[in-house]
Amino acid sequence: MGAEGPRTRDVLGQAVGGQRRDVCTGAVLGAGHQLGEALVPVLIGVVIDQAVAKSDTGALVRWLAVLGVVYVGLSFSFRYGARAGERAAEQAAHLLRVAVVRRVLAPGGGAESGRLPGALANIATEDAKRVGAVNMAVMAGISALAGLAVSAVALLVISVPLGLMVLLGTPVLLLLGHLLSKPLEHRSEAEQERAAHASGIAADLVAGLRVLKGIGAQGAAVQRYRRTSRDSLAATLRAASAQAWQSGVVLALTGGFIALVALVGGRLAVEGDITLGQLVSAVGLALFLIGPLEVLAWVNAELAQGRASAGRIAEVLAAPLDVAPGERRLADPVRGGLRLRGVSLGGLREVDLSVAPGELLGVASTDPAAAEALLRCLGRTEDPESGSVELDGVPLTDLDPAELRTAVLVAAHDADLFDGTLRENVGAGGDPGRAMAAAAADEVARTLPLGEAAEVGEGGRSLSGGQRQRVALARALHADRTVLVVHDPTTAVDAVTEARIADGVREFRSGRTTVLVTNSPSLLAVTDRVILLDAGRIAADGPHTGLLRDDAAYRTAVLA
Repeated sequence: MGAEGPRTRDVLGQAVGGQRRDVCTGAVLGAGHQLGEALVPVLIGVVIDQAVAKSDTGALVRWLAVLGVVYVGLSFSFRYGARAGERAAEQAAHLLRVAVVRRVLAPGGGAESGRLPGALANIATEDAKRVGAVNMAVMAGISALAGLAVSAVALLVISVPLGLMVLLGTPVLLLLGHLLSKPLEHRSEAEQERAAHASGIAADLVAGLRVLKGIGAQGAAVQRYRRTSRDSLAATLRAASAQAWQSGVVLALTGGFIALVALVGGRLAVEGDITLGQLVSAVGLALFLIGPLEVLAWVNAELAQGRASAGRIAEVLAAPLDVAPGERRLADPVRGGLRLRGVSLGGLREVDLSVAPGELLGVASTDPAAAEALLRCLGRTEDPESGSVELDGVPLTDLDPAELRTAVLVAAHDADLFDGTLRENVGAGGDPGRAMAAAAADEVARTLPLGEAAEVGEGGRSLSGGQRQRVALARALHADRTVLVVHDPTTAVDAVTEARIADGVREFRSGRTTVLVTNSPSLLAVTDRVILLDAGRIAADGPHTGLLRDDAAYRTAVLA
């Protein structure tokens, strides 16, 4: 993991340990609550010995008043202690959600590798929630230990043997609870893995629902999700079984321990070593001990699940970057000159290419893999296997991806829209009207009842494929980057609209570097020149009309 390891530990440490104030406040108030709970049976024993046994009405009233004050303190401390614990848990979960989302969206990429979007969403929600709950568990555990300590002291005052039983028996019960939580931790991790996978499959199927319906593959999709869901259910049931088994065994051990304390206390009362009131206090304290011990069993289970979820979050946070950030800055000002020197990646083979600042370049390709590789290089989502890509003479590998994207925008063919209005999808800041006109997205607005204020739905589902393409292109144009690389922006629009878009893009991007990666004749016709990628190499370079006339491979790629 390299340097990512310490950063990951810092994030997890800040989430779990950074809420010390709330956890400490909750623990102090919780300890006060447990103190009050432990005092109740002690005070009842005192009432019996000091008031009931002696028929002293005044003492009875006084001790009942003391009990009332204790109950008021119980209510106050429980209420505010629980609130502090919940706040610590929610704040920690929020920090982790933000950290996971920030890592997933990091310009260097890498976190999404091998993970479905639904799985990442599950990690950012359910796993973050479980790790955040560790704060509540720690607070509750401290409070429970305080309750046990107060009970042990009270029992020592009543009877040394009873107090020693609690002091010696409690650590044994805690150790057994910890050992019994190990299977739960492993099964909880498997449960979360399966649940995340099921969420990922579900999100994947929903995203491709139209395609599935179009090819009649709904049945196969349902079967796939059913198998995944069954695996998730089985893992959940195994985890629930482990938790129930652990809770049942711990409860049985706790019950046996409490019964033993009560038995010893009863014998001491019979032998006259303790009074009737002290016996009532001892039995009450023994019954009270069930609460803290059950809390400690719950704490063990929460910590086990929290450790499993923390491991999954750590894997995302520590995922290596696809591209490492460089230390150089962009040229000032950025002119937009691009240069590829012997670039090889995927379908590209030792490509040498220069793009002048302000040039409108077309790139046609006989192999989609080569076009995709070029996009990855220019957007620096992946670095070349060999060679270099430069922007105004600065190698992209020397730049931070985030800074690079302030100057270079690569608009992918399958760019997604987001839930919101059409205008919001085009972008905030400035008037998007000119960009929408250039991309023919103004026509889309005119067909909608609310125009630019119309909701497009999740992923732009309310729009047709061609409409989504036009809105996505308008968004790329409105971003107004010095260098714009666009991949197949018009595959789903009609020929008339495509010709209008071609003219609009040329006019809108006049004087700024633009690369159109497409085999569309209409788009290539408005470029300053075109290169043809054939077998991953530049096979032709020249104006569109000249290549159509003189190059058979170009004609086949563009007109086929």
